[in-house]
Amino acid sequence: MLKKMVNNDELIVALNNALAWELRAIAMYAHYSAYVSGIHRLQLSVFFNNEVTESIAHASTVRSAIVKLHGKATTERAEDPILHSMDFRDMLEEAHKTELKASETYGKILPMVEQIGDSELFDALEVIYFDELRSVEELRMMLG
Repeated sequence: MLKKMVNNDELIVALNNALAWELRAIAMYAHYSAYVSGIHRLQLSVFFNNEVTESIAHASTVRSAIVKLHGKATTERAEDPILHSMDFRDMLEEAHKTELKASETYGKILPMVEQIGDSELFDALEVIYFDELRSVEELRMMLG
């Protein structure tokens, strides 16, 4: 069976999807950092702010990849609504769902990048993929 070869346009669409999720993560984590309260605020505010920083770095890498491929990078975040909550557990569950989605998204992109033979881009996105997997596991552990 012949495998369908990916083209740059398909890869740009997939990368823009990843970028939209990173933009959503930035907004979500910044929101949760501001709203987390109580005894968990000391740790979770820092955790959420660190996730903002990580998502900004990921977005920058993905945006650069889109430019490298002569695409137009999205400025819109993923449409999935961000749950507003004052409950830290709800925040962590939403963060876990977001990180799962992000890891799945990058997991689909890596084989596409491998097909086009860009090892530098593959390495950069693989680092992000592993960051997302680590976040999934960390959040799973935090949720108990």
